[in-house]
Amino acid sequence: MISINLVTLFYLIASVCFIQALKGLSHPTTSQRGNAFGMAGMAIAVLTTAALIASLAADGKTGIGLGWVLLGLLVGGTVGTVMAKRVEMTKMPELVAFMHSMIGLAAVAIAVAVVAEPHAFNIAAAGAPIPVGNRLELFIGTFVGAITFSGSVIAFGKLSGKYKFRLFQGAPVVFSGQHIVNLALALAMLACGLWFMATQLWLPFIIMTLLAFALGVLIIIPIGGADMPVVVSMLNSYSGWAAAGIGFSLNNPMLIIAGSLVGSSGAILSYIMCKAMNRSFFNVILGGFGAAPGSAAAADQGQRNVRSGSPDDAAFLMSNAESVTIVPGYGLAVARAQHALKELAEKLTANGVVVKYAIHPVAGRMPGHMNVLLAEAEVPYDQVFEMDDINSEFSQTDVVLVLGANDVVNPAAKNDPQSPIAGMPILEAYKARTVIVNKRSMAAGYAGLDNELFYMDKTMMVFGDAKKVIEDMVKAIE
Repeated sequence: MISINLVTLFYLIASVCFIQALKGLSHPTTSQRGNAFGMAGMAIAVLTTAALIASLAADGKTGIGLGWVLLGLLVGGTVGTVMAKRVEMTKMPELVAFMHSMIGLAAVAIAVAVVAEPHAFNIAAAGAPIPVGNRLELFIGTFVGAITFSGSVIAFGKLSGKYKFRLFQGAPVVFSGQHIVNLALALAMLACGLWFMATQLWLPFIIMTLLAFALGVLIIIPIGGADMPVVVSMLNSYSGWAAAGIGFSLNNPMLIIAGSLVGSSGAILSYIMCKAMNRSFFNVILGGFGAAPGSAAAADQGQRNVRSGSPDDAAFLMSNAESVTIVPGYGLAVARAQHALKELAEKLTANGVVVKYAIHPVAGRMPGHMNVLLAEAEVPYDQVFEMDDINSEFSQTDVVLVLGANDVVNPAAKNDPQSPIAGMPILEAYKARTVIVNKRSMAAGYAGLDNELFYMDKTMMVFGDAKKVIEDMVKAIE
């Protein structure tokens, strides 16, 4: 039989690995080491838990056989491996949202099992009531898990953008009295939770869970596409707290530590994302962002002119510049043009041009999306700069190449106090001597706002698929 002291020791080692994983993932140069620590920590935690279950089963202290555990590991591991290998980089945000939903659902499923058979989890003796403290932990873990699950499902639909179902579309879904409805549901959920704590009845537990599922949907539907990076990090935090809550109920230190790490890091990341958008966390949760996608731009596009050019024109400007800064956006990810972009940068560098990449914290559809995209193409880390580090250099930059980005370079955030994105920190590409913007069309970004940068005299629009356009630029430089 494996001793509890040995289990605790291995859980402690796994926890240290998780902490090192978070530390490593804080920077691209150490991210691979961070991933290695994370995988090692999870392997230790899983194997330790499996050994503990086998030991308890051998002593007749649990009805859970090791075979069921191994079956769950096999099924879950296989599904996760297949999904991870098949997912495209542009679909990574949807995969993250899906994983969050599974964590939330797992928390709810565990809570249901604990309420049904508390003696199987050593929470209480057979036939004895669950201690009040454990009921509180189950209540918290269940409603946080349920909100995480349903909210993540809505986030998945919004991020995917391919479903016609209204709740899955990027535009905010708002209705009269929405906040009152949310408040009423939250109060009813809390009341049912207190009822469950007082009586341990199934009825309040079921009602509470259903209300939490509904609340998760209603919390996410009013959030527009521009705020989705914040939503992803917020749901990441929720999933961690759900796991930690269940960890307290099961008296499992590994779940408590891992869940707390995920929950706290997700909360910090949400704060960073909100700061990068000049938005308060509650402002994101309580309402949408801007107009419906495309609506603001549609009104003026017919009356305004832009200066357009060809990939050859853009290549000529960049090859004759001393410095070029590239601003990647979601359009680059959609076109899977990161490898072609690296080739373009190498051609420019060979011609003596100083090339840098400027990354906005909320570019793309999840935190760090653009960093991951460039890392996949093995772009040198020393060429990639965060917004705060490179904004001061735009005024001395000869050419800025904007690829599929919109709101993160919109001067309205600086120049128009009435704009919905007023005060949002942006990449100050408009200060460069020349700006080249590649987009498929003049459609607005996630915030549904027209971009004044596109109409400046210094700006040249190059329309078309990013990969095709960049490949034509590479040929022109040759």
